[in-house]
Amino acid sequence: MAERVPFRRKTLDSLLIKPAGPDCNLACGYCFYRGKDLIFPETPVHRMSLEVLEETVRQALAHGGRQVNFGWQGGEPTLMGLDFFRKAVELQARYGSGKRAANGLQTNGLLLDREWARFLRENGFLVGLSLDGPEHIHDRYRRAAGGRGTWETVVARARMLLEEGVMTNALVVVNDYSVKFASEIYGFLKDLGLSHMQFIPCVETDPEDPGRAAPFSVEGQDLGRFLGVLFDLWAGDIKDSVETTSVRFFDSVFHSYVGLAPPECTLLPECGGYLVVEHNGDVYSCDFFVEDGGKLGSVLSGRLDHMLNSARQREFGQRKAALPEKCRSCRWLSLCRGGCPKDRLQDRRDGGLNHFCRAFEMFFEHADTRLRELAENWLKARAA
Repeated sequence: MAERVPFRRKTLDSLLIKPAGPDCNLACGYCFYRGKDLIFPETPVHRMSLEVLEETVRQALAHGGRQVNFGWQGGEPTLMGLDFFRKAVELQARYGSGKRAANGLQTNGLLLDREWARFLRENGFLVGLSLDGPEHIHDRYRRAAGGRGTWETVVARARMLLEEGVMTNALVVVNDYSVKFASEIYGFLKDLGLSHMQFIPCVETDPEDPGRAAPFSVEGQDLGRFLGVLFDLWAGDIKDSVETTSVRFFDSVFHSYVGLAPPECTLLPECGGYLVVEHNGDVYSCDFFVEDGGKLGSVLSGRLDHMLNSARQREFGQRKAALPEKCRSCRWLSLCRGGCPKDRLQDRRDGGLNHFCRAFEMFFEHADTRLRELAENWLKARAA
């Protein structure tokens, strides 16, 4: 039986916006969004109109909370051009009415230049730059359509962003190859100056065999070892109870250890806390579930806050709690919450065991004692 989460009306705090839809100037071997163009067959090129942009911004600020987080993602959102984002910031100022609009841009970095960097810094954008590690790791899967590697260009863009004072995080996909190099990746990013890191474990269904994970996917046991090495490096860099390197997963887990809600949605008991707005205004529950039959409505004909609190979004969110017996009796359930539902490969809707279950078990068995110590120190310092 699924754990029922008490209903509370959700505030519209976060939107994930895909202004160029699934379009991208890369052909990454592990990309889960590349095939989404089949959902939008009306045109071969997908670009958000100013009408959709304005209505999205207007509604978000009219019906959202005191701060609304706009996450610009893709595909590759910089395909829209810099003027599109200038317009977005202009609209946020016009419709803000005292509310704060916070912007995050997830990008492969290829189209960025100094003009982009100055705009991003001046408007307080947080940039998530996709960089999987050293060249042999990054170029394993992150290649242009013709097969050309992109590592050299992306590293140059990372240095430029840091030189220009842009808040920049590294987004690292952990796949079947990169999982072997936790220490090398961590050291490389630190040396580059990227002290904020997000590691995204990769698993997709094999199109040739729906009962298996795709070959580039990372196995749970391998990810568990990777996280253990990474945790020791991260914890070793803590000085006087202050972290000098931020790893999003560890930071999110730490929230749970001190009694706070984790910022990473995969660690929450229920999904559905944000919405996705596609290039044409279609609204979905989650970017991992942008699929036929999953549309909640359109920003051009409905209200975002109503969609966020709709019965359909509620039902979507509660699916996560439909967990197998192994999860319900697991000592780590209050921390991992069964992980992301999209990683239940056997059937993403029926509460199957998460592909990364063993990774979670290995990680918490390895890190629990140290996390408890860190949490105790943090709580003592806060109470002093």
